[in-house]
Amino acid sequence: MPKIGMEPVRRKALILATISEIGRAGSLDVTVSQIAKSAGMSPALAHHYFGSKEQIFLSAIRYILNMYGESVRAGLMRANTPEARIRAIIDVSFAPSQFEREVIAAWLAFYVKALQSPEARRLLHVYAKRLQSNLIFDLRQIFDAATARQVAQGLASLIDGFYIRAALQEAASDRDKASAMVNDYLDLWLERKNHHVQTA
Repeated sequence: MPKIGMEPVRRKALILATISEIGRAGSLDVTVSQIAKSAGMSPALAHHYFGSKEQIFLSAIRYILNMYGESVRAGLMRANTPEARIRAIIDVSFAPSQFEREVIAAWLAFYVKALQSPEARRLLHVYAKRLQSNLIFDLRQIFDAATARQVAQGLASLIDGFYIRAALQEAASDRDKASAMVNDYLDLWLERKNHHVQTA
């Protein structure tokens, strides 16, 4: 029988093992036995806590999304202007805890999973919608509504695009360069706005 009070600890260990194994495999082609072994547990215990491999995968998605959400909230709290808040979202997206190889590989695998699983698709839709709304909230304090939506779409596409490219590259990606290029995109729009203001 599982020890009382150990369930949260073991659940987290299994989730981290899932991310690690998916990252190592580069796909969702991993077994519960592999995950359990990586976490130092039996497959029976993994099934006891999650019920199925599908639920383990979904829990791993939720974990990554929750960790990203917490990091974004912390970054936004430290920023005191709309522009600083936008840049905080960009910086968090390429933070070491998010842009490490195993997490990147897991993200890509989860995108593939979303094509097959309605629940995975829902979770990733929530992520995309939240990222878009966070960006638009502050962009609308700088640009008109239509431009804010356009810039937000561009920033979100660049962030997701760098994750996909990083997952497909054999060499480790340079997160600082990726972050700088996304920030450059924002700079271009800010310069365009300032140019229009000066010539108006």
